[in-house]
Amino acid sequence: MKNVVVYCADIGSIKKKNFGWCRAELGESNSFSIGIIIEDFAVGIAKDLSEGYKVAVGFECPLFLPIPDDPIFLTSARKGEGDRAWSAGAGCGALATGLTETVWILSRIMELTEIEIKVTLKWDEFMVENFNLFIWEAFVSKGSKSTTHTGDAEVAVKTFIKNYPNIVQANAVIAENPYNLVAAAILRAGLGDDIGMLSESCIVIKA
Repeated sequence: MKNVVVYCADIGSIKKKNFGWCRAELGESNSFSIGIIIEDFAVGIAKDLSEGYKVAVGFECPLFLPIPDDPIFLTSARKGEGDRAWSAGAGCGALATGLTETVWILSRIMELTEIEIKVTLKWDEFMVENFNLFIWEAFVSKGSKSTTHTGDAEVAVKTFIKNYPNIVQANAVIAENPYNLVAAAILRAGLGDDIGMLSESCIVIKA
């Protein structure tokens, strides 16, 4: 198995050119690739998977939501979000856009990858078992934000690499009784069939 490659997409309108992505290979100093084309993002991931890399793909949008027992808290922030709640302003918009873009990207990866894809949301599983695709959530806000969408994606990738290999310990957001939206995208794209993923959280790397 080759090295780990880290990707992140800054989710946004394709039509308005508000989408950006970044790629870096762990151990390759200053080897960052960036782009604004969603097709290039999916093609690059499929190529790396096909060539035997383990690939960690981040999306800069909320990927899971809390479903608390008390309905009064149904739109409350996840613990760790602070005043950038998933249900308010930019978070809500990114979530809605991400519902379609994550499915499109994962479907293209499924179509283009030449080997079997084994996807997980668990970092420890990704590192020690025969999984080659790990999905994580990027959280870039306030002072960490760049002036461009590719810049935000690069910030997220650099933050992930900075925390490697202690990715579990770096998790910044948790939710009560999570409902996993990217797990639904994984199922829709045919990348997996484990419905238990719908009740899992993703690791959130916060810049």
